Order: sequence, then C-alpha cells, then structure tokens
Amino acid sequence: MKNSITEREQYYGDYLGLDKILNAQFPESEARGVDAHDELLFIVIHQAYELWFKQMMHELNSIMAIFERPEVDDNAPSMQTATHRLNRMVEIWKLLVEQVNILDTMTPMDFLDFRDLLTPASGFQSYQFRCFEAKLGLRMQDRFAKEYYQKQLRDEHLGQINDVEQSRSLFEVVENWLARMPFWAENFWEGIDFWAGYREIYGAGLSQRETVEISMAEFDGLFFGKGEGRDMRLSPDATRAALFITLYREYPLLQLPFQFLSKLLEMDELMSTWRYKHLIMVRRMIGMRAGTGGSSGAGYLKGALESHNIFKDFARLATYLVPRQKLPKLPATLVQHLSFNQ
Repeated sequence: MKNSITEREQYYGDYLGLDKILNAQFPESEARGVDAHDELLFIVIHQAYELWFKQMMHELNSIMAIFERPEVDDNAPSMQTATHRLNRMVEIWKLLVEQVNILDTMTPMDFLDFRDLLTPASGFQSYQFRCFEAKLGLRMQDRFAKEYYQKQLRDEHLGQINDVEQSRSLFEVVENWLARMPFWAENFWEGIDFWAGYREIYGAGLSQRETVEISMAEFDGLFFGKGEGRDMRLSPDATRAALFITLYREYPLLQLPFQFLSKLLEMDELMSTWRYKHLIMVRRMIGMRAGTGGSSGAGYLKGALESHNIFKDFARLATYLVPRQKLPKLPATLVQHLSFNQ
C-alpha cells in the first residue's frame, strides 16, 4: 500500500497558500472610493515585514532551544547550527533595511492620499515585532515611551508580549553560556593569574587622554564586580569570557563562539540602522506630525533608536582590547584544549 503522503501531488499555488496571501490586501481607499494608488504598496511592504518577523522568530526559537540545554558543546554540530541560523537572521535584517528604500519611493503627498484612513492603526502595534525584541532580550524597563504599550496594543497582544518577557531571553541564555565557559580551570593555569597580567598590560597601554575617560576602577567593576556603579547588564563572569573569546578568537575552538557574538552585534547594528532609516523616512513623510497611532512620530523613533540596543555590552568590549603582540601567552595545556588536536 502506498504512503498517502507520497500520493498527494502538490501544486505551487496551493502549497504556498497564494489564494489567501494574494487576496489578503484590502486598501481602505478602495473601500471608500478614494484615489490612493500607493496604499497597496504600503500594505504589501508591511505584510512582508510581518512574514519575515515570523521567520526570524522561528530561527530564534531554534537557537534558544540549543542554548537552553544544560551544556553547549562549542565543538559540536549544534553550535554550528546556532551560528548558521543567527547569520540567516542577520541576512534577513539586511533585506528589511533595504526594504525601506522601496517604501521611500512613496512621496509625502502619496502618503497623505490615504494616511488619515489608517488612524489609529500604527506599526507600533506590531505585537510580533515586540515579541521578537523581548525574546532577544529587550526588557520593558528599557523600552522608550513604555506608556504607549498600554494605550496602543490590544489586551491579548499585551499578554503575549508579557508572556515572552517572563520567559528567558536570548541575552540571558547567552550570558549563562558564557559564564559556564571552562577557561579558568586550575589545571590550565597552574597558578598563573591571567587577569592580573592582562590588567597591567591594558592599563599601561592607555594614553594620558584615555585615562581621563577610562579608569582601572571601571575595569575592575566591569570584569570583577568590584566597587560601586557597575553599569553593565552582562555579569562579570560572562564579560570576562566574552573578552577572552574576542582576544583569542584565532584558536579553533573559539572561532564559532566569536562568530556567534559578532553576529549578535551585527544584528543589533542592523536593527538600529533599520530604525534610523525609518526615522529619516518618517521625518520626510510627515515632518513633526504625530504618528497615526498617536505617538510622537519621529520623536518616538529617535528615542527607540537610542534606547533599544540589546547587545551593547558586547560592543563595549572593544574598549578593553590590547594589540595582538601584547597579548599574554596562554599556557600550553589551554592552547591544546582550544585546538583541533586535543
């Protein structure tokens, strides 16, 4: 007896659900007899955004499943899979940044043809994007203009966002993964204090001008939790591991972790670029007018651009690097552990 799955013949349009997708655009201008040619473009672009948000959430959930395991083997296929899928998310963000250029072909007068018909709908109400931000690690306390969330979103969508915020984020599972890095086992160092040596090299390399902005007390606070005023979300253990990975990334076992951390930063940067291009476009389209959903328009976008950097702690590590030729030499036992031939 043949398998019923193999007997079923697929047809392109049926498989993709094109009847539903291509008939899911309902320009309000057509319903009201208003001539607004560009409303269809506006709808299609935002629907495309939502489809890509769905795909990125799918990738993100699979990455989270890998990092939520009790142990993550940096030399196993799962780490390669996580890095590959994170890179896919980066490539999607590059596409989303470029997609703003298509929307930018609409002039302010083209938008005014149908803008009032949208009220009070707004891109702010994309609960899927809000869930994506929260899943990455953007906390409600760090969101700009938090009061908009209660006013703009339906209760069921607020509930979904709250559920995501109550669960572990990518930032948190990556932080835990970094903190578990087995670099500091005593058998690797044989009594050598790596960080005391690195601290001395780093401090000696600061110029007189740099010492005005950077203090060794700040170094101690960020990397060892000493003193008051530590302003970094990443824990000291995770901060040390992330810096170590960056410094010694040329060792085989550290390549995938370094690539993964680099892709987190690249995604954060692309999301900021997307927000910036959106801000510039909104200023061109509506100037200083309020958004259709009642937000401050360009003002809100500017605030979000400056506040919604999720992985900025990793970018900050560049402050504490030293030149390769000054890097402390690693013990032979650790070098062997970080190499292919263990």
